[in-house]
Amino acid sequence: MPVEPGTPAPDLLLNDQHGRAVRLSDLRGRKNVVLLFFPFAFTGVCTNELRAVQAELPAFQNDDVQLLAVSCDSMHALRVFSDQEELDFPLLSDFWPHGTASRAYGVFAEDKGCALRGTFVIDRQGIVRRTIVNGLPDARDLREYAKALEGLRPPGTGH
Repeated sequence: MPVEPGTPAPDLLLNDQHGRAVRLSDLRGRKNVVLLFFPFAFTGVCTNELRAVQAELPAFQNDDVQLLAVSCDSMHALRVFSDQEELDFPLLSDFWPHGTASRAYGVFAEDKGCALRGTFVIDRQGIVRRTIVNGLPDARDLREYAKALEGLRPPGTGH
């Protein structure tokens, strides 16, 4: 079962596509987080989704929000994918131990060996505020996440 809204977000420590360690709890108290799990780099739906995220990046990565995209691909594959697609946000490798972060969030497909298309909006206190899981072939609606983030902004601020 995916992590439910109102639940503390499980911490994760994963390397990004450049080999830098990223710990979710390091963002606590500083930024809201959009944690986006995707099945595989270089596949049609995932590539199109991440291109769409890149096109709308200021809504998902700014002074208030950090976007973290996670797949079970290796760090090296994610680096090539990121460079090829010109993605300007962290792609985190959940490659080894395989699927640990995906399992912690309840979005690992055991039969496929990959993450489901799960998205978690996490507030500055580290509490999951929105959980959306799409089927493997079903692309996300980015407007849903932008709307969820709007609800986390302090009154009188905007981006």
